[in-house]
Amino acid sequence: MSSGTPFTRLADRIRRPFGERRPFGEGRPVTKAGGPGRLHPSAVWSEASSIAGLALVPAWRAVSRWWTRRIQPVLAVVSVLGWSVVGAAVLLWTAGQAYGWQEAKAAAIAALVLFVIAVGFILGRSSYGVLLDLARTRVAVGDSAVGSIVVSNTSARPLLPADLELPVGSATAVFHLPRMKPQQVHEDLFTIPTARRSVIVVGPVRSVRADPLHLLRRQVLWTEPEDLYVHPKTVALAGSAAGFIRDLEGMPTTDLSSADVSFHALRDYVPGDDRRHIHWKTTARTGKLMVRQFEETRRAHLAVSLSINTDEYASEHEFEMAISAAASIGRQAIREQRELDVLTQAGPLRCETGRTMLDGMTRIVGTPLRKTAVDLARTLADTVPNASVVFFVVGSRVTPTQLRSAAASVPPGVRSLAVRVDEHAAPARANIADLTVLTLGDLSDLPAVLRKAAA
Repeated sequence: MSSGTPFTRLADRIRRPFGERRPFGEGRPVTKAGGPGRLHPSAVWSEASSIAGLALVPAWRAVSRWWTRRIQPVLAVVSVLGWSVVGAAVLLWTAGQAYGWQEAKAAAIAALVLFVIAVGFILGRSSYGVLLDLARTRVAVGDSAVGSIVVSNTSARPLLPADLELPVGSATAVFHLPRMKPQQVHEDLFTIPTARRSVIVVGPVRSVRADPLHLLRRQVLWTEPEDLYVHPKTVALAGSAAGFIRDLEGMPTTDLSSADVSFHALRDYVPGDDRRHIHWKTTARTGKLMVRQFEETRRAHLAVSLSINTDEYASEHEFEMAISAAASIGRQAIREQRELDVLTQAGPLRCETGRTMLDGMTRIVGTPLRKTAVDLARTLADTVPNASVVFFVVGSRVTPTQLRSAAASVPPGVRSLAVRVDEHAAPARANIADLTVLTLGDLSDLPAVLRKAAA
């Protein structure tokens, strides 16, 4: 294979005639006698295409870079209305030339004059120092999200009035800057609505220059975008409402351990045992070393199965209530420093801290799925086999038969509860075999129904 730059390979290819004998694999074939073979049209076309590619590819790349850096920014200044005016001017001038319509030519010239005047409005360089400050980057639904934009004139000359635009999600806020003297500072405050759970991209702040007719529009970016997390609404769980998390704390299991808090029995000493666990009274009575043996206790490990299958919910409000209920339970578990796993049909959520867990809850998107809450329960049993308390958070369209099937996937000895969200139902508690079913009609009822489960 030849080496070097594309231009050196092209020069080498051009210098070699088609009839020249070359090593096998580098070009046209040769005859057994050593003479040049007959040129096939496909071989000629292949050779010509290869040479054209070597010549055009570097040129095309250079043109693409030049277009991206020089031409595309200029064309981006023209608005949709501006391109419409340009197209109308071309049609009017063409019609005027073809049919001798002086009125059409005059209209085309008028459009050209408007464009020339519009250029004067967008020329010039602005020198701003812009700071975008969000008081909090994480708020709950319904909380106030306040921010500020601080603009300073960093140039040595006054700046004319201008507009600053701040994209907030799919909307755009416009801030009007007055005439600013050198080193003058101007500050604007703004509030972002937080009625829905979402991740809102705020920014970047951009200055806009445009003519009065908005034929041309020039914008300059001054800041980087920032993410505002609107977490799901949660309720505090305290007192007996949080008792379900601690119900298995410190309870012994059937697994034996050489060091724990729950004493089980005495056994013969084995080399390697901790001498601190030798029971000296029994050793003196039996004449041989005896050590204490303990039952291994387990620490409460909470697993939450949150179904994001919207077919199982009667409304969007019901789905949001389910997310808030799961977030409230998970937040309480993290606050008490318990182990926590949250699983949805889309996969597990990060639960290292309450912040990361709520960020994951904020990113959840509900969609119709073939995988039901029963399938998710089976996945949870395989993913978190060491859980001590399992919560199934489901919608009102999940039937008792499905809840029974979900509970059947839970290993024996694991306490299982289902939070069934139904916005039209009163808070209640029921049992389906070993499964405790808690009906939740409003998020504020969650502490009450958990107290019923802990009773």
